Amino acid sequence: MHDMLSNLSTYGYVVLFLYSLGGGMVAIVAAGILSYMGKMDIGVSIVVAYLANAIGDSVLFYLARFNRAAVMPYFKNQTRKLAYAQILMKKHGDKMIFFQKYIYGVKTLVPLAIGLTKYSYIKFNILNFLAAGVWAVLLGFGSYYASDAFIKVADYLGDNSWIMPVFMLCLLGGTWLFLENKTKKKEQK
Repeated sequence: MHDMLSNLSTYGYVVLFLYSLGGGMVAIVAAGILSYMGKMDIGVSIVVAYLANAIGDSVLFYLARFNRAAVMPYFKNQTRKLAYAQILMKKHGDKMIFFQKYIYGVKTLVPLAIGLTKYSYIKFNILNFLAAGVWAVLLGFGSYYASDAFIKVADYLGDNSWIMPVFMLCLLGGTWLFLENKTKKKEQK
């Protein structure tokens, strides 16, 4: 997080724009914190992240829709995630365009998965631009107003560097146990 903050304070809105093309959740949060610290402007940060995020998802949709043969080889190892994104789209419909902005790991695959379907390009763009606006405002202002807490936690973790590895081991172990339990074949009675 400290690296992201120093890069954003040095290169500012260019880094925010480029990072937000592919998602940008960490960048808009960092921009909110930097705005709180007086190194960036929160309004400009929200607009930059909004435009980049909306443009990035529209480009992904367009690539999948009109260049399917060129896009598919890059997703040989992501076929399960791509299928999952398509299932989510069928199950949740238009809401998925809003929710995908907040789901790490599938947020760049969902526009591609939607682009591979017959979903309306115009409808996707309208919902995408609305969703990007909500995303940028929520995360931008949310991180701005929670900056004091973020800074205190970052300082505490900096002083107690052993906490993060222990937390990550517990998180990974818990995730592994959860997935192991969920994917285990059920015994037939």
